[in-house]
Amino acid sequence: MATFLYRLGRGAFRRSGRVVLIWLGVLVAVLVGAAGASGPSDEEFSMPGIESQKAFDLMEERFPGTAADGATAQVVFVAPDGQKVTAGDTRKAVEDAVGSLGGGPQVADVEDPFASEAVSEDGATAYATVTYKVEPSEVTDASRTAVDKAADQARAAGLTVETGGSAMDSGGGPGGTAEIVGLAAAAVVLLFTFGSLAAAGLPLLTAVVGVAVSLFGIVLLAGPLGLSADTLTLGMMLGLAVGIDYALFVVSRYREERGRGLAPQEAAGVAVGTAGSAVVFAGVTVVIALAGLTVVGIPTLTKMGLAAAGAVTVAVLVALTVVPALLGFWPNAVLSRRVRKAGTAIPRDRDRDRGAGGRGNLGARWARFVLRRPVAVLVLGVVGLGALAVPMTSLRLGMPGDEAKSPATTERRAYDALAEGFGPGFNGPLTIVVDARDAADPRAAVRTISDRISDTDGIVSVSQAGFNEVDDTAVFRATPSTSPTDEKTKDLVETIRHDRPAVEEQASATFEVTGTTALNIDIAAKVQSALVPYLVVVGGLAVVLLLVIFRSVLVPVKAALGFVLSVLAALGVLVLVFQEGHAADLFGVEQTGPIMSLMPIFMMGIVFGLAMDYEVFLVSRVREAYTRGETAGQAVVSGFQHSARVVTAAALIMVAVFSGFIGEDGSLIKMLGFSLAAAVLFDAFVVRMAIVPAVLALLGDRAWWLPTWLGRLLPRVDVEGEGLGHARSDSPGPYPDGSVEARV
Repeated sequence: MATFLYRLGRGAFRRSGRVVLIWLGVLVAVLVGAAGASGPSDEEFSMPGIESQKAFDLMEERFPGTAADGATAQVVFVAPDGQKVTAGDTRKAVEDAVGSLGGGPQVADVEDPFASEAVSEDGATAYATVTYKVEPSEVTDASRTAVDKAADQARAAGLTVETGGSAMDSGGGPGGTAEIVGLAAAAVVLLFTFGSLAAAGLPLLTAVVGVAVSLFGIVLLAGPLGLSADTLTLGMMLGLAVGIDYALFVVSRYREERGRGLAPQEAAGVAVGTAGSAVVFAGVTVVIALAGLTVVGIPTLTKMGLAAAGAVTVAVLVALTVVPALLGFWPNAVLSRRVRKAGTAIPRDRDRDRGAGGRGNLGARWARFVLRRPVAVLVLGVVGLGALAVPMTSLRLGMPGDEAKSPATTERRAYDALAEGFGPGFNGPLTIVVDARDAADPRAAVRTISDRISDTDGIVSVSQAGFNEVDDTAVFRATPSTSPTDEKTKDLVETIRHDRPAVEEQASATFEVTGTTALNIDIAAKVQSALVPYLVVVGGLAVVLLLVIFRSVLVPVKAALGFVLSVLAALGVLVLVFQEGHAADLFGVEQTGPIMSLMPIFMMGIVFGLAMDYEVFLVSRVREAYTRGETAGQAVVSGFQHSARVVTAAALIMVAVFSGFIGEDGSLIKMLGFSLAAAVLFDAFVVRMAIVPAVLALLGDRAWWLPTWLGRLLPRVDVEGEGLGHARSDSPGPYPDGSVEARV
């Protein structure tokens, strides 16, 4: 692989104009396509096979055209203190507003709160439900504006009016602030790392190109594939982070090879052949982990995973082609001032001595510090991450809704007003679907089931049942006394399902529990049961991949265990902040509650690739030094001499980019940004920078042990550039002195 990438890097450098034109053509093509696309959709979460989904499918079958109605908007009216919405001018103001709602574009129906009894017991609160002829993603701005005008009309009469519902969500996606914050932080880190504006700007430029291609591609495919707005933001977040990091690795190696005296084109080839190999490996691991999310069985999660995998693939291709192409335009601009002034190679023996025996840079000094006290560093790192992981044992998964939004939003205020006026469970009623085909008297059977559920502790009210045309299936709502995300609501659903056999036997009919609340509970249970298996699969995949790369048994096991430790610690910190509320204000968490169901498993897939990225970049340099004949300890120092600063910069960039998305409104993106920033922080600086050298120091030569029989079975994948001595055009070895080191 290194030989192929070496030639690719040389070719891109030599034909830089052609490469840039090709990518510009791709960018223009997806931009034009995206301009005429329908954009992201508002697809609901679904999971084939769970009870709530089966019940929803039954509703679609028995109630054609009603189970999946169009978008809805809720307009909540609250009377001034001491007044009621049912009296005098206040009632007239509500009726006028409802009349205005009925005249809005795309409206199919408006429920009058006074006719539908949508008024609270104290008469202070009422709500009108607007049903549209189209799905949420097709609701126009004109339709939303009509709702806002009707609300303003009632506000002018002295009422408090808030709006919510699927129709009022205008979508989401990248808003710009998080991206700007991430880019600014990355620029500072790159400038500090390279000390050159050109070297710092090149990774930023190429990352923006890759992200632009990815985002326009996602927009282009959003309509046909049903991609959500969160997919756009996720593609932006991940594409920006890995795009900068991958370009950083290639540019850093190019500068190193130029410092050793290689010609520009040759240095570009070696950089892509070595650092580019690590980039390919890291990108492949992320893609595999994200694509592996298809096994969970959630269509939305599958689509987000595949879209994010596409963004990572684009970032890899950009790093391997656009980066060397731009270096071809300005081969000396990214070099340090010292190298540009010197114009000659730095003696290689001096460069080696700095890492092995001299004082060296900060990375080498840190490695020596760890080598002197490996047990203390190892114990401190493992115990520290283990302590942070403890809260993960109380992880609760769910699907936060409008209650998790800022109180400054009208959706959150509408949620609170309905909860106050009609009870906490009003925002998440359970939908009961009764199949009475086999009952002698279907209506009597439905009444029996309705009465039994109404008598269940935790149910405050049950609506009148609605029957289909043939009178064999009915649907009614049961309102819990607790909010949709409350653990007591989950227990209530489990109680109803546990008592179901006796109820069905008495009624001679069957029923199932669905609705948004039940669906979210079922999805959370399914995802939580998949967390450990997925973690085992991903960890096992890490062992296999690193076994092939490093041809070592113990190094891959150590890497996989470190990945698991950093993921668990990140989940523990996530629980502390978002679920238990510690330092919630610091991170802008408006409402604590369960962790978004899809977040942990998605985070595992992303962190897996990033963790293996740092592992390969660090340990490959250690192994490279070891195979040149250095002792195990000297090899660790040499490896950190060449790679610690770059990995540190890459990790800081990742943390900065991910942290910028904590300020986003969407719960999934906010939690994902926080957890990814924490996971990268733990994995890069505790696991890879501390635990890895400590373990390598304790293992010594045994770290690179591989049974002979296994060595014959494993394929040889050249990630460290061992084969470049045969591919290079200017010398038999990969260094200016023409030497070829012995490698195992």
